[in-house]
Amino acid sequence: MSSKLVVLLLVSAGMARADGLTLSNALATAMAGNPELRAARLQIAVATGRAQQTRAWPNPELELSASDMPANAIGLARAKNMVGISQTVPFPGKKALDGRIGRQEITVAESESRDRERELIRAVKSAFYRTLATGKKLAVAQQLLELTDSLGKAASQRVESGAAGNQERLRAEIEHERARLDVAAARREWADAQRDLARLLGQPPGELAGELRTDVPALIAEPNRRTAQANRDRAELEWQRARLDALPDVTFGVAGGRDTAANENLVEFRVSLPLPLFDRGQGRHREARARAELARAELTATEHRLAQELAGVDHRLQVAGEQVAAYRERIVPKAEEALRLVQTGFAAGKFSFLELVDTQRTVAEARLGYLDQLLELNLALAEWEMFAGTQVKE
Repeated sequence: MSSKLVVLLLVSAGMARADGLTLSNALATAMAGNPELRAARLQIAVATGRAQQTRAWPNPELELSASDMPANAIGLARAKNMVGISQTVPFPGKKALDGRIGRQEITVAESESRDRERELIRAVKSAFYRTLATGKKLAVAQQLLELTDSLGKAASQRVESGAAGNQERLRAEIEHERARLDVAAARREWADAQRDLARLLGQPPGELAGELRTDVPALIAEPNRRTAQANRDRAELEWQRARLDALPDVTFGVAGGRDTAANENLVEFRVSLPLPLFDRGQGRHREARARAELARAELTATEHRLAQELAGVDHRLQVAGEQVAAYRERIVPKAEEALRLVQTGFAAGKFSFLELVDTQRTVAEARLGYLDQLLELNLALAEWEMFAGTQVKE
């Protein structure tokens, strides 16, 4: 994500916070302030500087020399005085490969930065969805608490009027206590989700604005294996470069001066190259070849792992979508219809007070189950986006 885009998202986030924190605002805030993502982006600058340096040739060397000085008259007056310059010329192909390796280092750093960005997006989305879902579950639990409170008061009035036995009031009190404990548990779960989101944002999230996704989009994508491919390509280039290490770099030199004793001007040419007798780069070559083989093996392993994980997330999404549809289309509507019938029958004396309480709890459990499945669907979708390396349009 470019710096300009982050700035624009932050501006829009600041304008929208008055109505609550949206998912796009949360992502922009996390992108701008996450230290791990900043470190990953700085690695790109490091790799860019290194790549620039690898293209540079060795500096030429300035040489000053004085030779053939008489032992009994040490000094420059009767010596051969020379000044020259020498330049080491890398073996053909070495600097070109160094440049390609440097550019590939940048590609690896960019790919790793995008991986970290995708991981952060998944984490922020998961924390945002969890906070949304637990907030809605808390609201359902609070509604049930308020209902059990009113039902408890109604039960007390029925007992005091002689219309019901004391067991009805005891049952209502038990349901009220259960509802109170459910509210406390839901509040803790919501607070934990808020803390996780605040840690990712670097600030309290406040009120959230948004809804959980209720459908499973059509998803077609290949696993994201760009980083493993970039590492393999870099290792291949480093192996090619290591095979050139045994070929020597040649140093050319030219010097000019004067033989003061003979009163003559001098010109000198030199060519030197190392003899690969002791160090022929065998170890570096072997290491580079092993790294290339390792990178190819890691790419294959990554492809298999990502394919399996993506297939698992696809199945997870499918199951969650089916569960969401079942709750939305059958379970919750039937529970609410049953409650409506029991409420009507209770008013007509056809159902007992305890049956009304049980049906109301069934409705609450159905709504909570629906929210659990919605959360599962959204978490699985965030996981799928990370593995596939793409974002699903809302």
